[in-house]
Amino acid sequence: MSTPFNTPLEILGGISADVFLRDYWQKKPLLIRQAIPDFVSPLDGNDLAGLSLEEMVESRIVLEHGETPWQLKQGPFDDDTYSTLPERDWTLLVQAVDQFSPEVAEVLEHFTFLPNWRIDDVMISFAVPGGSVGPHYDNYDVFLLQAEGKRSWKIGQMCDNESLILNHPDLRILEEFEQTDEWVLEPGDMLYLPPRLAHWGIAQTDCMTWSVGFRAPSTAEVVTNYADFVARFLPDEQRYGDADMSPVQNPSYIRPEDIKRLRQLISEQLDDDRMLLTWFGQYMTEPRYPDLLVGSDISADDLQDTLNQGAVFTRNPTARLAWSHIQLDTETAVVFFVSGNSRILSEHLVPLLDLLCCADAVYIDNLEPWLNDAEATTLLCELIKHGSLECIDE
Repeated sequence: MSTPFNTPLEILGGISADVFLRDYWQKKPLLIRQAIPDFVSPLDGNDLAGLSLEEMVESRIVLEHGETPWQLKQGPFDDDTYSTLPERDWTLLVQAVDQFSPEVAEVLEHFTFLPNWRIDDVMISFAVPGGSVGPHYDNYDVFLLQAEGKRSWKIGQMCDNESLILNHPDLRILEEFEQTDEWVLEPGDMLYLPPRLAHWGIAQTDCMTWSVGFRAPSTAEVVTNYADFVARFLPDEQRYGDADMSPVQNPSYIRPEDIKRLRQLISEQLDDDRMLLTWFGQYMTEPRYPDLLVGSDISADDLQDTLNQGAVFTRNPTARLAWSHIQLDTETAVVFFVSGNSRILSEHLVPLLDLLCCADAVYIDNLEPWLNDAEATTLLCELIKHGSLECIDE
């Protein structure tokens, strides 16, 4: 259940969500001491190293003093990798650990005051003393939760694409860093950083940091991907036209009226709220690891029997779900987005969609009102077949 925006939140240091969004979100950093008091990480460095051996998992190691300055190694790794690392000045980073550890995914429950379709992943880094990835900036919001040990965070200037970076083939390390603040974080402390703010984390001891990052598609991605999406629905005979053209005085001159026709052609195709919503919902719910969505065939009768026997279903960590209202010709309906796909549903299913998107699990007690609704049971079966809902043992 969502928390009212004006309720003080411990995860935000006792300020409310509306104050945080008004004063800090995408504006300035916020240091929160004991955002999660007495926090104990469910994973340690060995667990993280074990994940980095897996083919599916994205992992990196950054050595400040490797074969080259700021050497980057890409996973998957093997046991020999860790036996050859120096005693200090290296960092292991593993992406999307929430996809592989339900205990890590639980941290996202603290951020329900933000849209869940904006959340990207929980990246976890383990560093030995001196370990760092260098001074840099990100183009997205991030919450940095200290899970183990101590790490100092130096805060610098706001950056953009004109900021000077080192000549490095893989890492965007700032050439100049103008420090304004420095804090040492201990387990349970958290630092929020807005986009483009320079920062530099340096491990003081063996330490682990959880980074909750947020999806922020670039303008270039939005324009190119949306244009490609719209183009799929346009027939080839639909082209630039100038049936009302007047005689030209100079045949090599592109006139303002020509550009006006072109702008109208583009506007007619791109200025469509329904099309934009459909693309955006599908784009923002695309899964990071679609191969992890493995479903099983089930009928409505089988679903009823399974639930009656005590089955419990949870969202596949890889699945991304969202919904919105959409205007049809004569009525308002609901569009449901599931891992890059969408379908139109009846308005009365909104409470069920909220349940599927937000509840920890679904089972006979909270699904019972929907089991006599053909549209609802069809949807539930499709989610199971798609792999978005998984049956777990109680």
